[in-house]
Amino acid sequence: MKKWYAVIGDPIKQSMSPSMHESWFKENSIDAAYIPIHVPADRLREAVEGLKNLGCSGWNVTVPHKSAIIPFLHQLDPSAEQMNAVNTVRVLEDGTLIGYNTDGNGFVRSLEEAYGERSKDKKVLVIGAGGAARGIAFALHSAGYGPIFFANRTLEKAEQLAANLSDSTVLSVAEAELSLSEFGLIVQTTSVGMNFSQKGLPLNLDNVLEGTIVADIIYNPLETEFLAEARKRGAHTLNGVGMFVHQGALAFETWTEVHPDTEFMNEKITTTLGG
Repeated sequence: MKKWYAVIGDPIKQSMSPSMHESWFKENSIDAAYIPIHVPADRLREAVEGLKNLGCSGWNVTVPHKSAIIPFLHQLDPSAEQMNAVNTVRVLEDGTLIGYNTDGNGFVRSLEEAYGERSKDKKVLVIGAGGAARGIAFALHSAGYGPIFFANRTLEKAEQLAANLSDSTVLSVAEAELSLSEFGLIVQTTSVGMNFSQKGLPLNLDNVLEGTIVADIIYNPLETEFLAEARKRGAHTLNGVGMFVHQGALAFETWTEVHPDTEFMNEKITTTLGG
């Protein structure tokens, strides 16, 4: 019987996951389909039950459900448990729902694919304190990066995140702006700049050093205002396409035990978005 997979979120129409996974199914001769499903926050429980009862073999989870879905799952992979967030669900034959988080490792893979390990043993600044910041920070820490600093407009959220990660420090946005020259890697994880709709910068980049690696996990647009400003100051930049592709590939592998072609997909998405 043909298997099917999905991505759930609110909103969901902007997701490029369906075209990515459908391409990988075709390339690997896997008889399966992948569909986007709009799930409002107040319908999450019934959506999970519906997916399971309708025979879905697994699904991806995007905002705002990455943490909210946890009570409706039976097990968590260590990655999801550590990050308190799920972006991939696998359904076993007996109906057991297992949650995984491939976001952080997807980011690390994209970073090292582009720049190797040149930013290891240097200070890392993570801008933001949401689920993406948590996943990336934990993955960077596990891969040997750090020390890690968090900057967020709401200090309390950053402090809660730092409390769960050893060797991490919280800075106000103003403090981070003044000390940008100390960081070898700066990672922007907020929604500022997404889909051209949120103008402005999460922080001022005047003090960033030439040669610093500056990443933004947003992939539409390919170059946010934040990355454009970093590039003008001589920084090496990284957009969110690689992270998106690699986290998707890890999810695909979780479901199928097949690792898909990430290089071609990276090029395809970049071309589609106008790169």
